[in-house]
Amino acid sequence: MNERETEVRLKVRGDYACFTRPEFKVERVSYPVMTPSAARGVLEAIYWKPEIRYLIQQIWVLKQGTQTTIMRNEISSKQARNPIVIENEKERQQRTSLILKDVEYLIFAKMVLRPHTKMKIENYLPQFIDRRDRGRCFHQPYLGNREFTADFSKPSGNETCDPKLVGHTLPLGRMLFDIGFIQQDSILKDFVYFRKHGSTGKKEVKGCRKALFFDALLDNGVLSVPQSRYDALLRMEENYA
Repeated sequence: MNERETEVRLKVRGDYACFTRPEFKVERVSYPVMTPSAARGVLEAIYWKPEIRYLIQQIWVLKQGTQTTIMRNEISSKQARNPIVIENEKERQQRTSLILKDVEYLIFAKMVLRPHTKMKIENYLPQFIDRRDRGRCFHQPYLGNREFTADFSKPSGNETCDPKLVGHTLPLGRMLFDIGFIQQDSILKDFVYFRKHGSTGKKEVKGCRKALFFDALLDNGVLSVPQSRYDALLRMEENYA
């Protein structure tokens, strides 16, 4: 075991999933497979510490599922500090979503220590394994949208990709890789505050979010994540990532 990183695996399934394509602005249309950012969110829901982060390596599609359409009542305003009161029909909107039904995935990821972490990876891995095997989590994992909850378990080691995908290569187009947080003190609007760790300890900094994408390819039921994108993310965040 490397002192700074190790591999973790997790099997997840759900009755419904929606990994929204960003090019569709109003109606939601799901990718046919889980995105790396969604996989990271599932892992962090089970076990998260500020000293570690997860780098997604591969996502196996154990069950592709089927596409289905649902219509939901939504609101046009964004949630802020004050609760939204729906007083008229203008606030209420009906939107159609093209989602996935009955899916299952196997996530391969690296648990990596952040630069400021002083302890070894063996101090964190047993906690992840214990929580995964006992079904414990900080909050219920979900598949893209919070209403589409996910069940998770320890892989058996005998998992195989969906037979319908074996022997086929499916280009998925531009897929969301992850969201980076960039320190930028001069930004005047649309900024966020987040904690950054460095040689001087942790501090709250001002910056912005930036979405990173990659050209995704589903090969024989396996989505491989280019690790060069993580190198770019680390440089962009100055190793905060």
